[in-house]
Amino acid sequence: MLLLEVKNVSKKFGEHEVLKDINFELNEGEVLGILGRSGAGKSVLLHMLRGMEGYEPTEGKVIYHIARCDKCGEVDVPSKDGQKCKCGGTFHEISVDFWNNKEITYNLKKKIAIMLQRTFALYGEKSVIENILEALSSAGFEGKEATDIAMRLIKMVKLEHRITHIARDLSGGEKQRVVLARQIAKKPVIFLADEPTGTLDPKTAKLVHEALKETVIKNNIGMIITSHWAEVIAELSNKAIWLEGGKIKEYGDSEEVVNKFMETITEFKKFEKVEVKDKQIILENIEKKYCSVERGVVKAVNGVSLDINEMEIFGLVGTSGAGKTTLSKIIAGVLPPSKGKYQFRLGDEWIDMTKPGPMYRGRARRYIGMLFQEYTLYPHRTILYNLTESIGLELPGEFARMKAEHTLTSVGFTEEEAETILDKYPRELSVGEKHRVALAQVLIKEPRVILLDEPTGTMDPFTRNMVAESIQKSRKELEQTYIIVSHDMDFVLNVCDRAALMRNGKVIKMGKPEEIVKILTEEEKEEMIGH
Repeated sequence: MLLLEVKNVSKKFGEHEVLKDINFELNEGEVLGILGRSGAGKSVLLHMLRGMEGYEPTEGKVIYHIARCDKCGEVDVPSKDGQKCKCGGTFHEISVDFWNNKEITYNLKKKIAIMLQRTFALYGEKSVIENILEALSSAGFEGKEATDIAMRLIKMVKLEHRITHIARDLSGGEKQRVVLARQIAKKPVIFLADEPTGTLDPKTAKLVHEALKETVIKNNIGMIITSHWAEVIAELSNKAIWLEGGKIKEYGDSEEVVNKFMETITEFKKFEKVEVKDKQIILENIEKKYCSVERGVVKAVNGVSLDINEMEIFGLVGTSGAGKTTLSKIIAGVLPPSKGKYQFRLGDEWIDMTKPGPMYRGRARRYIGMLFQEYTLYPHRTILYNLTESIGLELPGEFARMKAEHTLTSVGFTEEEAETILDKYPRELSVGEKHRVALAQVLIKEPRVILLDEPTGTMDPFTRNMVAESIQKSRKELEQTYIIVSHDMDFVLNVCDRAALMRNGKVIKMGKPEEIVKILTEEEKEEMIGH
């Protein structure tokens, strides 16, 4: 049965039109994939279908076909027409003009499930089971019924071994599966998934894809999924849309649309070699120990020695749990090592980073920038504000704008784009543009060294090329040193001068990325090479 109609929909932010005359239909139990490079309008469309504030259509209509209880107002899929509701009322099929019927839309929104990229939306201090039970309670399930459903959901997303773990302590893939279970607990009429595995390594992404099949597709829930990875669309959807510049370029059978899209994919751009300078960082026999109730003393970093040169792009690679995140925090001065020597050069002076205080670690930390995987921009402030006042950059207005424009050009925007983008808001930018703004936010503080944590997580191949160019350009123009923490070996091969492979807290090998690839295990290749 027909579930959703999108009729002649367009969307403008100011004068910028991000969606143009979008038309499609979705039947109950059908899966629609939406392909397109960063900035095509994929996320804006899903936000509109979810009813998020500020995403109402400028033109056109979003029509949901649902069944509604005549007694309590409960909303369900249209095939429930004529069936009894648990309150004793009867479901009747109706059509809802989603953005112009507030009374029914309020209840309908509760039954629209969504998974957003880079956003886990969990109660961080509560356990997995508590997070799922909270969602079930909001959906009206209590007692034994709620417990039975929760256990069934936990099995479906394969998290039986994490039931009592606190949400904030889970890995990215595990968090995403808890989000999936929470959303399914709503008994949704439609499931919206916006790049649900974009920040995950290929191995973990497969687990989430299997969970989507088990929880959404097998239960005949209509789903719209966006991705810049064509194989995800081919694997999960019946039909597909290829968005380009806010318009539908192709619409039809998913395999046919994916094949046409794949013809446009370009390989990584090759870059000229840049001559690096003297040593910037020296680590000798660095250790970091933690005490765990379950495992006793754990060496997250175990006797690491390495050096990084000024203007070098250095990769820190390894599978999940190898110790690269802990080591990167030690390099950034966020964590002190338990043992070993760490020297950081400022000008001609070497700083002992194992010592706290304003003359040692505190002095050097202001020259080390970090861009985390879960970066944030102030959504209701302009890009200019995000690049200046929000980070405490104290400059007169004209100088602040000039510096912001210069920094944006150093990460790959043209001068015209940089001038225009400063007065926009984050929601008007694509994911790739926001990522480059976040990188500019770090660069504008004039650090000597920048650590990037999984910089290519949610990026399509086009945007990955842009970010690679941004890193190379700022390295050359601003004489930056980069440390890239990543499991994306393809990106490391393209961008980094050298890399260190970590296993079980130790550096197994340090050298050119091509040399690292040759010694990867099958498990490492599965997690680190290619989608």
